[in-house]
Amino acid sequence: MDDIKQLIGKELQDFEGKFADSVKSHVPLLDRIMHYIVKRKGKQIRPMFVLLSARLFSNEIGESTYRAAALVELLHTATLVHDDVVDDANQRRGLFSINALWKNKIAVLVGDYLLSKGLLLSLNNNDFRSLQILSEAVKEMSEGELLQIEKTRKLNIKEDIYFEIIRRKTASLLASACAAGAWSASNDDHSTEQMRLFGEKVGIAFQIKDDLFDYGSAKIGKPTGIDIREKKMTLPLIYTLEHATPETRRRIINIVKNHNTEKDRVEEVIQLVKASGGIDYTKQKMLEYRDEALAILHKFPQNDIRNGLESLVRFTTDRTF
Repeated sequence: MDDIKQLIGKELQDFEGKFADSVKSHVPLLDRIMHYIVKRKGKQIRPMFVLLSARLFSNEIGESTYRAAALVELLHTATLVHDDVVDDANQRRGLFSINALWKNKIAVLVGDYLLSKGLLLSLNNNDFRSLQILSEAVKEMSEGELLQIEKTRKLNIKEDIYFEIIRRKTASLLASACAAGAWSASNDDHSTEQMRLFGEKVGIAFQIKDDLFDYGSAKIGKPTGIDIREKKMTLPLIYTLEHATPETRRRIINIVKNHNTEKDRVEEVIQLVKASGGIDYTKQKMLEYRDEALAILHKFPQNDIRNGLESLVRFTTDRTF
């Protein structure tokens, strides 16, 4: 990650200032909350994908690219704020969530404010194509979330449905980040679609990696079994259920449905998943999507920027947090 940040260090620094400016308001309460949001920024993976995707087609980053990166981050942050309300989550990245500090009503309004700032940023600058790309992603994310809720109730998610959920829910935003970055620098539909597909493959691999963390595949200082407790059907569990004996399948479903808060029972499911080969199978699928993404990337000329994008892709699957 340090090498990547060195490659676009100045652009990232410029982006941070422009993003902070983009969320300013004339309401003191909103400004305090926006300051808190800017201060607790994460790894900034999505803005990095926007900037690097643009640099793949241009040596210089223009204002339209910075606006595309800000739009991605505004929409992403808005969805996180709303997700924390829906999930009744009190923490995000080890810090208090907006709803924990300012309650649900304010958090929902803050999410709406971020969304409106993103829309206005694009409309006021005639960035209609970027807005179209990102609006499609927001629609996909909402559909993916609702599809997951619908299927989780019955615990009947098959592998194809799982991939459809994560394609919509997670990968669509990363796909739109790469597409918006490419469009902002190239104005070329073919290149934009290639980068959208690239981002989609990376996004799916990214989510699979997150799902693996739940089974203790890395020492990340984070409790395992959270997805099981929340009755989320991820690929390791889906694979195990599809290959288990009827008796083991019934036992796993009973634990997930009725005993998901009992630490020993959750641990039993984790061990059954590991014994079934579910972890190895999931890693294999993750690497397949990573390699498909790299195959698309390798259609473009090799240079430092392409190498930087490849490093960022490999970070998403090799990361330990």
